Amino acid sequence: MSLDDGKSAVRERVWSALIDARISTPDARGYIPRFVGSDQAAELLAATDAWRRARAVKANPDDAQLPVRTRALAEGKILYMAVPRMATVEPFYFIDPARSKLPPDQAATCEAAEKASPRVGTERMRPIDLVVCGTVAANRDGVRLGKGAGYSDIEVALLIEDGLVDDDTVIVTTVHSLQVLDEPLPEGEHDFRVDVIVTENEVITCPRAPRPRGLIWSSMPADKIAAIPVLGARATRGGG
Repeated sequence: MSLDDGKSAVRERVWSALIDARISTPDARGYIPRFVGSDQAAELLAATDAWRRARAVKANPDDAQLPVRTRALAEGKILYMAVPRMATVEPFYFIDPARSKLPPDQAATCEAAEKASPRVGTERMRPIDLVVCGTVAANRDGVRLGKGAGYSDIEVALLIEDGLVDDDTVIVTTVHSLQVLDEPLPEGEHDFRVDVIVTENEVITCPRAPRPRGLIWSSMPADKIAAIPVLGARATRGGG
């Protein structure tokens, strides 16, 4: 079985388990799944030292992590949220709670960010203290599988390459306990691992593992580079 096929099989199994248990909705398949208990997971994350120390947070835009993004803004943290599908050459929304005119639970949504928040590239971002990523499946070693599009890996690789994420930056995910598997999971050289997994009832500290040191161009097909403006711009400058 190929790496991609192995990942797909795990994702399908987890999506089915969440849907069958009514932890997520039938439309979860193919996405970072919204899950019952996401508010509790955000609350547990907020009690960790890594969260308390963080002043700048980079987060994914999926609904599953909306409670985390809302909490970040409510606590006065700077929030960088990925533009869905990295569809612009400036691939992050910059949400400053000190300047936002919207309540945190609105400002943290994709819809509000698209209308009210400026987009920025890495050259206009401050160093990231905490990365929050969406996950379909993970294990206690910190191996994670996203929904299969690869955007989170590219976002983190960009931030690493440009010095905004380093070995002191903590990478976390919030998931339902059904998404935490006690088995080895397939991973490629471009995949990053998480340092902390937070479920609705548990904080799991994972062993630290080496991270990719930046973009791995050989792992990205030409059509992927062409579809993501920031990658296309870097390839034109000779980055790829």
